[in-house]
Amino acid sequence: MQFRSRNRVTPEFNMSSMTDIVFLLLIFFMLTSTMVTTNALDLNLPNAKGKTENNQSVSVSITKDLEYYIDKEPIAEDALEPKLLELLSGDENKAIVLRAEKGVPIENAVKVMDIAKRNKFKIVLAVNPK
Repeated sequence: MQFRSRNRVTPEFNMSSMTDIVFLLLIFFMLTSTMVTTNALDLNLPNAKGKTENNQSVSVSITKDLEYYIDKEPIAEDALEPKLLELLSGDENKAIVLRAEKGVPIENAVKVMDIAKRNKFKIVLAVNPK
């Protein structure tokens, strides 16, 4: 008489439960990675192969109190355009760097941009990286 054991152990490993877990983890990370947004801009910056030129620029700063400065020198709003014309005349590579303090109405910054556009000056907006 032969007795057969009912508790027979099979040497095979069942992978279905592991593939289910891996599949669920894959879906979870795919969904959560699309919800994460960064505060960075996606910019393609140029690569320079030559030497850089020493471009002189004029800095125009506007404080919260609506005081205008050209290179740390206070100036009246009415005298801003003639002073910029005097400083930037004759050199086409110069630019205006606009620094507006937080809380300055946008109209005041646009005035400086309009001066740059009227006189075909380059303008660079300086922001605080924080």
